[in-house]
Amino acid sequence: MTVSQPIPVTVLSGFLGAGKTTLLRHLLKEEHGLKIAVIENEFSDAGVDTQLLGDEPVQVMTLSNGCVCCTIHTDLTKALVLLLERLDSGAISFDRLVIECTGLADPAPVAQTFFIDEELRERYILDGIITLVDAAHADTHLEQTIAQAQIGFADRLLVSKTDLVDEATFTALSERLTRINRRAPIRVVEHGKIDLAELLDVRGFNLNADVGGMILRPAAPAGRSIDRISSLVLRSDKALDIDRLSEFMNELLEDHGKQLLRYKGVLNIAGEDRKLVFQGVLKLYGFDFDVEWAEGERRESVIVFIADDLPEEKIREGFAKVAAG
Repeated sequence: MTVSQPIPVTVLSGFLGAGKTTLLRHLLKEEHGLKIAVIENEFSDAGVDTQLLGDEPVQVMTLSNGCVCCTIHTDLTKALVLLLERLDSGAISFDRLVIECTGLADPAPVAQTFFIDEELRERYILDGIITLVDAAHADTHLEQTIAQAQIGFADRLLVSKTDLVDEATFTALSERLTRINRRAPIRVVEHGKIDLAELLDVRGFNLNADVGGMILRPAAPAGRSIDRISSLVLRSDKALDIDRLSEFMNELLEDHGKQLLRYKGVLNIAGEDRKLVFQGVLKLYGFDFDVEWAEGERRESVIVFIADDLPEEKIREGFAKVAAG
């Protein structure tokens, strides 16, 4: 059998009641022409056709629109391998995968699965983490660090139940979300309906200098963040020394790797005409040279860090030494 391109994976997180199940139901029943497999966890508050699936460790069924629904009562890796076995045998067909996290789940272990396991790394590619936010109950949810972490890990933030809050409340929430995560665009989702382009082909984990992944919204004017999770953007017009950069990142990851939820940079390296792109999740990161800087393009290095109890001063000082040349 010829192994095709890796299957893009979307991780869907967010607190209970934010609308993950409604969104999944829309995804599984809409006639969109895509072959999407959805892995639902056993804690789903109102799973799609859960009554039909029984209590086997992994239950798989193909729905009328060609999508595949998979409910698991076991660890994720086993479910991912089983789906590949069914796919390779011709029993099921899908070319995209969406994984639902429980409301209280940290997305990090799910994301790391696709970096650590060699077989899964070859067959799947993590495309993006999408987090749903309940506008009506966000203040209560965000008192919990795990909810802030779900925001921090996200490549896209989908805000539901905006019809239940006034404009001032939504604006304040948007500013708070921006302080936590400067990378992730904020979109409104109404009753589970949203353009699939907001969910799929996000390329949040691709090593490329796609500017779409580095459009950083300006920080809200309000003072210091009240949240444990926050983001920091660093910029420099100076060409960076790659050895100093490597030393800076290695030391940062050694001391604070477990705090760094997501980080990404597009950098101008001394003596190199190509952009250096790097990004990571916790202590796992990768880097590669991408396209050349265009003629006349401003060679500005930009790095964004999203972290729990962000060590801002240490990061600023370390990066300043790299930029000093």
